[in-house]
Amino acid sequence: MPNQTIISTSGLEVTLDIEDYMLISGDLVDASDHFTTENPATGEILAEVPIATEEQVDNAVRAAERACDSWQEISMADRRRKMEQFADLLRNRTDDILSLEVANNGSTISKLRSDIKRGAHKFEYFGGLITEIKGDTNPVDGPQISFTKREPYGVVARTLPFNHPAMFACDGIAAAIAAGNGIVLKPSEYTPLSALYIGRLIAESDIFPEGLINVVTGGSEVGKELVEHPGVGIVSHTGGVPSGKKVMASAAKNITSVSMELGGKNPFIVFPDVAVEKAAKGAVGGMSLTWQGQSCQSGSRLLAHSEIYEDLVDRVVQGFSEMETGDPFDENASMGALVSKPHFERVVDYIETAKEEGANLLTGGEPIEETEGGYFIQPTIFEVEPDMTIAQEEIFGPVLSVIEWSDYDRMIEIANGVKYGLTGSVWTEDFSTAFQTADEIDAGIVWVNMHFGNPINAPAGGFKQSGGIGGKNHGIYELRNLTREKHILLNPDREPSI
Repeated sequence: MPNQTIISTSGLEVTLDIEDYMLISGDLVDASDHFTTENPATGEILAEVPIATEEQVDNAVRAAERACDSWQEISMADRRRKMEQFADLLRNRTDDILSLEVANNGSTISKLRSDIKRGAHKFEYFGGLITEIKGDTNPVDGPQISFTKREPYGVVARTLPFNHPAMFACDGIAAAIAAGNGIVLKPSEYTPLSALYIGRLIAESDIFPEGLINVVTGGSEVGKELVEHPGVGIVSHTGGVPSGKKVMASAAKNITSVSMELGGKNPFIVFPDVAVEKAAKGAVGGMSLTWQGQSCQSGSRLLAHSEIYEDLVDRVVQGFSEMETGDPFDENASMGALVSKPHFERVVDYIETAKEEGANLLTGGEPIEETEGGYFIQPTIFEVEPDMTIAQEEIFGPVLSVIEWSDYDRMIEIANGVKYGLTGSVWTEDFSTAFQTADEIDAGIVWVNMHFGNPINAPAGGFKQSGGIGGKNHGIYELRNLTREKHILLNPDREPSI
């Protein structure tokens, strides 16, 4: 597709190098049916994107299955070099990918730039872990030798969310192929353009075996066809709880393994001994407002002790009001547009529900008419009761629920009183309190005196309906998820042992 020029909400002229063909078995291919993808800051249509047919999904899976064998015939050192080579290629195309990300996703350019850097680094990082995919030896009686080895599943089906499109595409591809698998990637139908562009780079670079990496596009039906394909060895899914349940149901058709990280409604717990200014700054940052609150790890429930409640909440309200919502292409903008009209309407519905249920609006609560057709909304804070809808359900938008507490046991009950268990944070100067509280929070990740910060080699994943199914993501933990463990018992005697 020829380059397309758009005008941002502040009048900036931006040229987009749009790819609107899928990558299947090494070829860039179209389809007979298409869907539109837009710029959420303006509502402008950016491209007509193919809807993969059942036959194309089948071709992609079979191509990945074939290429998996040829990929494993390449030495580990050469596989690592190829992944590093592709990381360099991604860095050389950072500006092109970044422009597509901002235009198609709506988050600010200053934040999405770091996503591209992290995505490129994932190829280097996972490439360096190829030699660390190891098994174990087991003590046994007699002369026999018992050991395990890890083998690839063959084909990974990776379905992506919309909030970090390029970074998650790179992460998914790099982890899958480092583990020795082929992959079929399906980006979100709201943000497919960066994944399609990466697919074109793969096709043009000739770095990887033909068909090792495939990119198909479409909505939930395409995702269902991919997950239910009998050639898929494991499904890796990041998204909300409703989509996760659908993936599990589809994977059950062939008893396909699944690995999932899902949503969160995460507690941000503040004790009275903490420096209020520090905690307030952390609460504002922990809401991921620079992503419009579109992060499953956001600290979207602020549980503040009554002794510092008023001071803390006043400071957080001030921090929210100082956020500069504006043109995502503006380096100085603090907050951009929500990703799509349906998601925008969903967030607005939650805000209206909060008002109807009697939540006390402290700031925000209204859409912003940044541009006609754009999906902007004010950073919003409500004082709530723990059982209110917005205190129980993931909104995935710039909406913070504030809850006052004084009794420790009741606070822990509130913190754990949701169906999610992804993250949480504890803010206190007392390490005994910090460790006790972190131990009692029912979540897969707990931070102390910070909210966010996942080392590249540390596990990530949730409890309860936040996923964590199939193991953890990131680092060697993710490579273990994407491989199968085989036990081998070796009898050195010539006579069979029965």
